[in-house]
Amino acid sequence: MTYNVKYIIVAFFITTATISQDISPAKQFWNTLQSHCGKAYEGTLALPKEDKAFGGKKLMMHVRSCTDNMIKIPFFVGEDKSRTWILTYANDRITLQHDHRHKDGSEDEINFYGGTTTNPGKAAIQFFPADAHTQHMIPAAATNVWWITIDDTTFTYNLRRLGSDRVFKVVMDLQQPIATPEAPWGWKDE
Repeated sequence: MTYNVKYIIVAFFITTATISQDISPAKQFWNTLQSHCGKAYEGTLALPKEDKAFGGKKLMMHVRSCTDNMIKIPFFVGEDKSRTWILTYANDRITLQHDHRHKDGSEDEINFYGGTTTNPGKAAIQFFPADAHTQHMIPAAATNVWWITIDDTTFTYNLRRLGSDRVFKVVMDLQQPIATPEAPWGWKDE
């Protein structure tokens, strides 16, 4: 039996292209983010540089916990270990929530706010408009839109409050993993 190599190669590329097209942009984004599980990165504040709460402080994220449908990323601002970004994947949509803890591990009064993507987005960017829970808990955040970008070199976390000048952006360098930090507030090291 003889095979025409040219046709086998063409069939391989067509099959490969079809498989990659079957993976939605949301799932591609999710898979890229999961590829960083267990790693920690340092970043910088891009906008606004003069931010009183974040400016001039060491910024770190640790893709600390990953399951098939949940990724938890503690975000440290200097010695403040109160923040964790929680991303959940379901039905080709991604939800972003913010978990805030006090030093003793107890929940902050303002907690689990965020939003869910309204479409599959793009493989390198996902948008999270404020959900009803956020609008009820934080009326001023009713027009918030968060977005996360990820590519081979950077991860960015962004916030824009529509109708205002409020823009916030943190850029993490994915090319230089750092030592993994200790657990954030409210977590126990395993």
